[in-house]
Amino acid sequence: MNKNKIPVLIWLVLGVFCLSFASGRAQNGQLKGRVADDKAPVPFVNLYLKGTTLGTATDENGYYLLPNIPPGRYTLIAKVLGYLPFSKSVLISEGPQPTMDIKLIAASEQLEETVVTGTLKAVSRSDSPVPVEVYSPTFLKKNPTASIFEALQNVNGVRPQINCNVCNTGDIHINGLEGPYTLVLIDGMPIVSGLGTVYGLSGIPNSLIEQIEIVKGPASSLYGSEAVGGLINIITKNTLEAPDFFADGFLTGWGEYNLDVGAKIDVGKKTDMLLGINYFNYDTPVDNNGDNFTDLTLQNRISIFQKWNFQRGDNRIFSLAGRFFYEDRWGGEMQWTPQFRGGDEVYGESIYTRRWEILGKYELPIAEKVLFSFSYNDHSQNSVYGDIPYLADQRIGFGQFTWDRSIGNHDLLVGSALRYNYYDDNTPATEAVDEVVIPSLFVQDEITLAKKHSLLLGFRYDYDQRHGSIYTPRTAYRWKVTDNDIVRFNAGTGFRVVNLFTEEHAALTGAREVVVAEELKPERSVNLNLNYLKKIYADNGTFISLDASAFYTYFSNAILPDYDTDPNQIIYDNLRGKSVSQGLSANVDVVFPSGFKFLLGATFQDVSATENGSSRRQILTEGYTGTWSLSYDFRSLDLSIDYTGNLYGPMRLPILGANDPRLEYSPVWSIQNVQFTYKGIKHFELYGGVKNLLDWTPNRGNPFIIARANDPFDKNVAFGPGGEVVATADNPNALTFDPSYVYGPNQGIRGFFGMRYRLD
Repeated sequence: MNKNKIPVLIWLVLGVFCLSFASGRAQNGQLKGRVADDKAPVPFVNLYLKGTTLGTATDENGYYLLPNIPPGRYTLIAKVLGYLPFSKSVLISEGPQPTMDIKLIAASEQLEETVVTGTLKAVSRSDSPVPVEVYSPTFLKKNPTASIFEALQNVNGVRPQINCNVCNTGDIHINGLEGPYTLVLIDGMPIVSGLGTVYGLSGIPNSLIEQIEIVKGPASSLYGSEAVGGLINIITKNTLEAPDFFADGFLTGWGEYNLDVGAKIDVGKKTDMLLGINYFNYDTPVDNNGDNFTDLTLQNRISIFQKWNFQRGDNRIFSLAGRFFYEDRWGGEMQWTPQFRGGDEVYGESIYTRRWEILGKYELPIAEKVLFSFSYNDHSQNSVYGDIPYLADQRIGFGQFTWDRSIGNHDLLVGSALRYNYYDDNTPATEAVDEVVIPSLFVQDEITLAKKHSLLLGFRYDYDQRHGSIYTPRTAYRWKVTDNDIVRFNAGTGFRVVNLFTEEHAALTGAREVVVAEELKPERSVNLNLNYLKKIYADNGTFISLDASAFYTYFSNAILPDYDTDPNQIIYDNLRGKSVSQGLSANVDVVFPSGFKFLLGATFQDVSATENGSSRRQILTEGYTGTWSLSYDFRSLDLSIDYTGNLYGPMRLPILGANDPRLEYSPVWSIQNVQFTYKGIKHFELYGGVKNLLDWTPNRGNPFIIARANDPFDKNVAFGPGGEVVATADNPNALTFDPSYVYGPNQGIRGFFGMRYRLD
């Protein structure tokens, strides 16, 4: 070859390469613009192209830039707390694109969020045939708490119930039903149950929570046992919507310290990870009611959460999450120290908890949409209640395949699940390890009958080797009267297998003898729910949402603790009669253009048990509740005010017989809070306020809360020949030690201050 031609060839090759490179660069486009509402730009809005990994966020002035987009048609999504989600189809072509500004509309907490809990399918809340209530981190921030358990006190129809005055463990009541009837999920996985129920709502950093979905009423046809009264699904963020770094810490006037830290970390090109750490500490004993017992349990806990997301072809799902939880808590006499643990000199309840859990989702690489979901947790509890040890281990494994397919006007979901339960403790009730494997099959078909009518049919089959075959059908009907009026009717059945010693704290304290009168059969329930959702958009920009429900649940084989027959015993047997929960519930959500918004809720309920022709109201169940959240934004001052509260009607309490001087029914009581938040510093929020403004505590009107607090080991109690307590000069009311008389928190008024930092 001619040497003179070599440089020419080199230049030709380089030229072709440069042209190809420039052409490749030109093949991609971009989107840019500004996001604002009616009055000002909106910072830190998450924007992404649906079905891709391309996303960005607006800066503090509302500007965004989404570069390097391959040509094609996409759906642009813009989401931020406090506004309706924005969605628009966009066509990306080669070269520069025109500027696309986005106007967001202020919204309530619960308008058009995507929900998955009701049907195991991602649909908008208004399209779901099952009523689902949705609460975002903005709702939780209106009254900052150290755990989601406490935050739910401002949700209508949901009440965190403290079960012990000493160790302050508790559970969640929905529509008046006891905590064991409520199933707690994390990302749809039933890993929180039995022994872990108390701890499932603690230690999850709020910065990593996308939303909390609540279904009131049975969901056993999809989720199996325990979803009888309702379920709570905590959904964590995906990486496109999580901040790069987040920190939130606060302290209270009682000496409580809480710190949440979250971060998004890229691990290679196709893997990213969310990391969250929660630490809580309270180590200052307080005894304001003068009974020589701690008013609030001392706690030292840490929780570490990770969620890994892996990018796969065709946008198939693969995520893996894990959490480790450790807590040391104690309550008891003020002079208690760890050296008294397990002895009978100074009374204390000391609980060491170690828990780890793993959960994940993997979409199979096939043409059909088949998802494999799995979880496993190991929960170990080392505790003593006075001089009574309670050592327990629980392991729960869960695997589930679901096939999702639309055929004509049928939207099908078919699934198969396998659940493994292991439980062992040192009580006489568990002489052998309780170990069982429960296989399940379920099918669900949502049928579009007409443009405004849909019908959902579902059926589940479980086989429990202890109780045989269990069937749980369900149905739901949705009528979209108009775009802003929706009527839903739901009917379903539920079942629950009871484990007393993981569910009833009173069975552990030793204050009462536990008597199981017979071999307990599974509880069964039938539920009816009628729901009406109304949305109003006023011409001046005001938005109003009304959500009202009527509910009725009938239980057969109900297992209710009997505190009344013998004040020294808790007697368990299957109810020979019926147990009914019925009532009305409503929420009104209003958002004004001025920056003022409020959410008001009320529930009226009647929960009773009937046996031998006699009906009696269920213990520790209020007849009515009210909740509210009022907020106002002073936009010119970058300041917002939140006033939250609740109101509870009287409930029947577990007194120790006719001579017990404590009130048999609680008074009407209320917890109210106020918070001020300043957002005028870039990346920072400063907040502070007062909790329990009325300084309400349950000792008002009562001579004492804990019976025989001066003699917690009953050393000076006299007993008759039949085991009955005998009145003496030292014990004129014939009482024994009992910390189960509790219906609200003992913690009075306190101030709090905190700071948040967010980096996107």
